[in-house]
Amino acid sequence: MGNSEIQVQFFHHVRNLLPPYKSLVDEVSDLLEISNDSAYRRIRGEKFIDLEEIKKISQHFNISLDQVFNLQTNAIVFHGKLNSFTKDSFDDWFEDVLKQIQMFHIQKKKHMYYLVKDLPPFYHLYFPELASFKFFFWMKSILHNESLKNEKFSFNNLLYYKLKDTSTKMINLFNQIPTTEIWNEEGINVTIRQIELYNDMGLIPSQKELKILFEQLLDVVNHLEKMAEFGLKFPMGKEPTAESAPYTMYVNDFVIGDNTIIAELDNVQITYLNHSVMYFIGSMDPKFNEAMFYNLHNLIKKSTMVSTVGEKERIRFFNKLRKKIEIKLAAIEE
Repeated sequence: MGNSEIQVQFFHHVRNLLPPYKSLVDEVSDLLEISNDSAYRRIRGEKFIDLEEIKKISQHFNISLDQVFNLQTNAIVFHGKLNSFTKDSFDDWFEDVLKQIQMFHIQKKKHMYYLVKDLPPFYHLYFPELASFKFFFWMKSILHNESLKNEKFSFNNLLYYKLKDTSTKMINLFNQIPTTEIWNEEGINVTIRQIELYNDMGLIPSQKELKILFEQLLDVVNHLEKMAEFGLKFPMGKEPTAESAPYTMYVNDFVIGDNTIIAELDNVQITYLNHSVMYFIGSMDPKFNEAMFYNLHNLIKKSTMVSTVGEKERIRFFNKLRKKIEIKLAAIEE
């Protein structure tokens, strides 16, 4: 393959990463600070790009040259963010999650697969109190936000309202993305334990607030069951419509998920691996994603589908989830 062919292939790969409403020529000209004509000539392979330009483009689009040029190496390239341990760490993380959901949403072909270890964060957003508790826990115990070092969780200062616009956008977009979730009954335990732990530490001021958190978690479980019954995603307290995105739920009694997210989009597959509790790193490496999808489909084959069909298994599974929460509610002193 000649140099110009490799260059054309490189830009073809870049084009596949762009959402439909963006122009490759405009993106390249802005990034390299050149005219549209110069950008066209580079894209067509008429003018060679230098190493510095390749570096700029690759870094901007998180491109692995291994995957573009099919280099035979064992390297797998991931992109993602780490905790900056600043007062803005959580806001930055939350905005980044929204950007990923927005990127999924604009694709014509899109499907999200979620291997559930912990209740997906989107479902907490239906309740300001439950969402605020999760935000508070992440900021205090995971991100070690200094401003919360000596603070208790309180319904009088809910963090949700500072992020309400972003939260609303996120759950609305998420509900429009076709999704397959693979659950195990352990999937509800993490949130239960976090609530329980903070109560034991005296960080939840009253039994009334503790009860509300568990009641809201129970409402989320009931809503998930309703979505599984219809096989569609829709907002809490609403009914599905003709525009509702497909929702498929599987239960696997033997494998506990690890919060891996696998996305199948227009021209690319992406695997997001969970790290540091709430962060993700993503890879578009074709060989890696081929292996991940192979494992995913094997796991699905060994799981029980409980959405739209399997009513008996669905009722039994959700009764197990409800029982875990109802035991905690029964233990609360009025």
